Amino acid sequence: MLQVSQITNQIGVVAIGRNEGERLVRCLKSLLAQLPAGMPIVYVDSGSTDGSVEMAQALGVHTIGLDLSIPFTMARGRNTGFQHLVEQFPQIEYVQFIDGDCELLPNWIDRALAVISADPKLAVVCGRRRERFPEASPYNRLADMEWNTAIGETDACGGDALMRVSAIQAVGGYNPSLIAGEEPEMCVRLRQQGWKIRRIEADMTLHDAAMLKFGQWWKRTVRGGWAMAAGAALHGATPERYRVKETRSRWIWGLFVPILALGLAPFTRGLSLLLLLGYVWQLWKVYQYRQQFQDAAAAAWLYAFFCVLGKFPEMLGQAQYWLTRWRGQQATLIEYKAPAGTLNKSAL
Repeated sequence: MLQVSQITNQIGVVAIGRNEGERLVRCLKSLLAQLPAGMPIVYVDSGSTDGSVEMAQALGVHTIGLDLSIPFTMARGRNTGFQHLVEQFPQIEYVQFIDGDCELLPNWIDRALAVISADPKLAVVCGRRRERFPEASPYNRLADMEWNTAIGETDACGGDALMRVSAIQAVGGYNPSLIAGEEPEMCVRLRQQGWKIRRIEADMTLHDAAMLKFGQWWKRTVRGGWAMAAGAALHGATPERYRVKETRSRWIWGLFVPILALGLAPFTRGLSLLLLLGYVWQLWKVYQYRQQFQDAAAAAWLYAFFCVLGKFPEMLGQAQYWLTRWRGQQATLIEYKAPAGTLNKSAL
């Protein structure tokens, strides 16, 4: 089995972050502790004000700050780090992307490398992202369940993944205008060119969502709705009708059903309120779906409840996307996570 220690000069790492504080320190330390000396690591910072840049530099990690005169996105950060690696280390064949709020878990890159190197049409290999503190809040628990996706060939990956350099170059990298959903959008373009994405049964990273309040979950879900609308706008006309079904569902259940059920109630002697039973039906469907992943009953019901409730903020996120586009404005980040706090060298 091919291992990373055998081809250190062919792999690089791109980490991105914004005000991740101690989360970033844990991320970079996990990379430095596990990866062979000499493997290039670049951290791209998106305007942090918490000392993240200084701490990354203190750890000896090459750091790039994005130009703040241009609206920054995570896609821009990944593109910038990727471009730096391929320019400075043209022999690189694979790049491990990781978000600054994640820690790389032991043996991940060796396992992913063995899979991706065995299939020349494989562009992306991703694994199980686990939540660091799933018991801290129901919202963290939801994130942990969200990361538990099906094993095998898949349509998309998340922010953490091992990718083939030639595949990224073939599609021109991430779409820098997207403030969310940039990974699955790039995966659409990869699949259109015949590349494959695979999720393997291996622990990959430890994520720190730090979602302790309902408002954070709401903002994150609004961002998800924005990503749905953007994806459908870009690729909804393709044969796979990318994200069209999801976007329609959010408009129907997040706006039209409540309006019809409540608005027609005076004229139907309340019979229109029976439309609201559709939400109960959806709860049951999602609960049944989560049973495929062997979730405990309580966890599956939690996931189902927030899945149905999430249709409302996702509808708002779509509305925000289209309003911004209609106005001809550049979208700005929808941030749900509080900064981790200003860092100092004692954190090292």
